[in-house]
Amino acid sequence: MPVIVLETRDFTSPMFFVRTWEVLTGCITFSLVASLDKEQLDADHRNTFNILCMFTWCFFFSLTLLIHILSLIQFHSLIPISWKNLVITVAVLGALMGFSASVTFPWMVMEHHRLSLHSVAAAVAACLTVLAYTSESYILCTQAHEQRGYMGSMPGLLKILQLWGGCQMIPLVVEVISALPSLIQAWQRWVTGVSYGVCLLMSLVTVVVILGDLAGRCPLPFDRFLAGFSLTGVLLYMVATVICFTKILQLKDVRQAFPNRGAELVIIETVVASITMLAYTVDLAFSIKLLCDRSHS
Repeated sequence: MPVIVLETRDFTSPMFFVRTWEVLTGCITFSLVASLDKEQLDADHRNTFNILCMFTWCFFFSLTLLIHILSLIQFHSLIPISWKNLVITVAVLGALMGFSASVTFPWMVMEHHRLSLHSVAAAVAACLTVLAYTSESYILCTQAHEQRGYMGSMPGLLKILQLWGGCQMIPLVVEVISALPSLIQAWQRWVTGVSYGVCLLMSLVTVVVILGDLAGRCPLPFDRFLAGFSLTGVLLYMVATVICFTKILQLKDVRQAFPNRGAELVIIETVVASITMLAYTVDLAFSIKLLCDRSHS
């Protein structure tokens, strides 16, 4: 049984204050949102986006609290995962997902005609949570490469960005289909849904393998798997992005037939798909460079 030794520096380090900040503001955020009346939420997007925002705040609050406790009692060495990769992944992904939630909640979820002190305070607390996760990400990314691990490098950060894009695309597709049922054709639904789902699954597998230090157990060299995943992601997101631009052109032709909220959702889907495709493209370039360097060594 390991001996717990707590030192003064454990409670005075910048990481302790930042993670305490994350836990407090995260708890305040989802508590305030949970206390809102249904009349204060937009009925059109209440279910999908409200669930996504609440899941984001609750999930990262729980995960950050667990990391905070394990770091203080120094039990993280007993967990069979790469701790340095875990903390940077949670910090960066928490910042990205929290940023999406802090934008989505006041824009899509809150009822603008019935603003209250609770809803405004929840939006402010959400922004403070994003700032806390961004501060932790900056602290971790400025450490030495040996301390921050693979996920703190540029290829690792790109994989976190890919995972964020996949998490955002699923609810966006659901809302776009429900808002514009007559505009989206059946083959477009299937192609975009399968593309986003496959890419999200590949991102999850990649992150789990890296966090679990399972790269050595792969039947083929893991860098080849990463290159294959990146190439597949580029191709699938290229197709999905083309479909998104096609929907924008269709909206331009029939602008009066659909509400502005549906057009906004299509534009958001296009922007997120383009950002994620760019992340896969840059990641593919890094993977190809790594393979070329190893072949010449």
